[in-house]
Amino acid sequence: MTLAGPPVEDAARPHDDHAPGFWPRVGYLLAGLPLGVAAFAVAVAGFVLGVSTLVVWLGVPVLAATLWACRGLATVERRSTERVTGRDLPPHHYRVAVPGAGRPAVSLAMVRDPQAWRDVLHAVIAFPVRLAAAVLVVAWGVGGLGGLLFVAWEWTLPDDRHGLSWLVTGTTSRPAEIVVNTVLGAVVLALLPWLVRALVALRAGLARGLLTNQTAALRARADELAAGRRAAVAAEATTLRRLERDLHDGPQQRLVRMTMDLEATSRRLDDDPARARPLLDEAITQSREALAELRALSRGIAPPVLADRGLDAALGAAAARSPLPVALHVDVPARLPAAVETTAYYVVTEALTNVAKHAGASQATVTAVVDDDRLVVSVADDGRGGAHSGKGHGLAGLADRVATVDGTLAITSPAGGPTVLTASLPGREG
Repeated sequence: MTLAGPPVEDAARPHDDHAPGFWPRVGYLLAGLPLGVAAFAVAVAGFVLGVSTLVVWLGVPVLAATLWACRGLATVERRSTERVTGRDLPPHHYRVAVPGAGRPAVSLAMVRDPQAWRDVLHAVIAFPVRLAAAVLVVAWGVGGLGGLLFVAWEWTLPDDRHGLSWLVTGTTSRPAEIVVNTVLGAVVLALLPWLVRALVALRAGLARGLLTNQTAALRARADELAAGRRAAVAAEATTLRRLERDLHDGPQQRLVRMTMDLEATSRRLDDDPARARPLLDEAITQSREALAELRALSRGIAPPVLADRGLDAALGAAAARSPLPVALHVDVPARLPAAVETTAYYVVTEALTNVAKHAGASQATVTAVVDDDRLVVSVADDGRGGAHSGKGHGLAGLADRVATVDGTLAITSPAGGPTVLTASLPGREG
């Protein structure tokens, strides 16, 4: 089964904000206890149940569900660790089944994913660390506060005791006992921030060691770029073949006809000028139609309005040329990289062409918005549905074209419609 990786996170880099203070770190350590209990219970129970039922094939979906749950808990751990340390963790990589794969393929992809098993291992190993960290920070803080406030509750203790002052100074007097406990409590509380920082570093280090895998992420990124290059070559080859076919079937035939008409006109100008005029009119008509077809082909590649006025104007022109009514919503506040704008325009024009030819729709909706540094372009119609990007279908080339700029294409088209085609493209270079 062919597997492909999702977009890889950027390498670790500092946040703009400063690292959180003392209380967020304490909250991180205390919240780790219930999170650790849940992760440990899910990992151990799911693993035991899945392995014990592998013989009847029930174990594969059970293990897949367990790994999926651990993946979600690992994501929570990554985000909380990044917030409390003020720095992004190194990247990680999950394998996913190829688009359109069924549930068995998705389950097998999850079971065969190394990072998913690292998440399970983290859930097991991190449990005692989270437990010890939470208990230690509570005990240390309560103990230090109790010592600092010893004078307020010392009267509740029996008089004939041997306390810390007896261990330290050899005396059992109340003033000495109060002084020793108060000083010791102050020292313990003064050391509490250092203890909290060390425990946070321990837990963050464990997350960094098991929940990240920069080597696998970079390898997946390299594979993704290689696939993008192959898609670019395939998309360009498809575009050239289509352009060649359109030129041959359209403008070339008209230019040949115009040449024949002009040659016939040239022969008859001297002996029969009256019969030459209709041929000349026909040649003029053929030249105009050839020019119109050439303009249409150039718009399909990269219209001048796209370079001059931007994506908003270009998509507006594409919607106006559509034979179907098109509702257009474009919210792109600034110019985007030329390759991204061209790809977005190509997605919309190709999608509208497919809607007009094959969807049996009465109307379409085009949306282009920038969301979180991504340009999201969607084309929806109310047609019969059933569209997909499998090989042998027209939308496969569209997916290749989107992949050339490191984008993704998703198609939702149940039988009976509606069909929604969504392309997510990078909103900036790099």
